[in-house]
Amino acid sequence: MTHTISRVAVLCCALLMAGCAGLDRAESPAPVPGEPGHTDVDKPVTPTPPPPATSAFRPLLDKAEQASTEGDYPRALALLERALRIDPDSAEIYLNLAKTYRAKGDREMARASAERGLLYCRTRAQCKAIRAYVR
Repeated sequence: MTHTISRVAVLCCALLMAGCAGLDRAESPAPVPGEPGHTDVDKPVTPTPPPPATSAFRPLLDKAEQASTEGDYPRALALLERALRIDPDSAEIYLNLAKTYRAKGDREMARASAERGLLYCRTRAQCKAIRAYVR
């Protein structure tokens, strides 16, 4: 009987020590500013500028320009739509869409494409070129 009580006491002590071992981890010191793991909750998050446009869509723009020059506007527009799927934030693609729609004679779609492109233009020259299709 005493042997059983000893075993129970040892088991209780082991469980108690195992439970206390987790307390040290739960009460770790607060992170120090400048060290990894520190987050400044009050500090405003500055959005990072988008990465430069990829050149992955460049061949599609070239093919679309050629198709537009040949008067194959449906093909040109399809290529430009594919380019938009690669980089939906490219003002250059929207500018090309506006040019193609205007060449096709669809002024309404040219204007809509240009207005959308104004959301993404980054340089004064690019914005000026796009604005020419908004009027």
